[in-house]
Amino acid sequence: MIPLRLAGEWPKRPPALDAEQQRAREDFIHFWHRAMPERLGFIEHFNQGFVTGLPARPGARTLEIGPGLGAQARWRGAVSDGYYCLELREIFCARMRELLAPDHVFQGDIQSRQPWPDGWFERIIAVHLLEHLVDLPAALAEVDRLLAPGGCFDVVIPCEGGLAYGIARKVSAERLFRRRYRMDYTPIRLNEHVSTYRDVVGELVRRFEISKRAFYPLRVPAMSINLFVGMRLAKRA
Repeated sequence: MIPLRLAGEWPKRPPALDAEQQRAREDFIHFWHRAMPERLGFIEHFNQGFVTGLPARPGARTLEIGPGLGAQARWRGAVSDGYYCLELREIFCARMRELLAPDHVFQGDIQSRQPWPDGWFERIIAVHLLEHLVDLPAALAEVDRLLAPGGCFDVVIPCEGGLAYGIARKVSAERLFRRRYRMDYTPIRLNEHVSTYRDVVGELVRRFEISKRAFYPLRVPAMSINLFVGMRLAKRA
């Protein structure tokens, strides 16, 4: 069992961005979603493959939060009629409507109440989403509400705040951003990854129990020397 850690005050308050920074941020989000599978396919193998490889009941009613351009849905191949997604950005929702039935694609924010009844989903998936949420406790409360008793919450998060992840970002996302926009990446990073690994895990274990955990690229359970961690969580009794 991972010990409970205090995650500080919520909601997080990242530094304000000016108009130019905001435009660069939005453009880079779209660029990164397109570029990452091609440039860093070996990382996507863990990000998407960890979740896909977990056992699940065929056809289980599933909600993916923050699917972006649909990497998880495409990794899974044909998705069942019970697969839904919740995405904040309309440009990504449009892409998801090409992969899923349009009435299974919802635009919204998991940090607020969503239209489904309590316990509607048997499985909820969040791949590289939780670290972006300024009000993570509110989001996890809604996940808890939507997840059926005995259901699974499957997540992948970065080891944000760790030595290895900091170095990797310097030579990947930060280098690409500086080259593309000729501006400081720090304010963008602080607006994107508003929480560290310890922040996210500290909130997760308040509501859920970790039943499976895998670090990447090393199997040693140490945040500082790894890049990502995948977890399967269950509702607390």
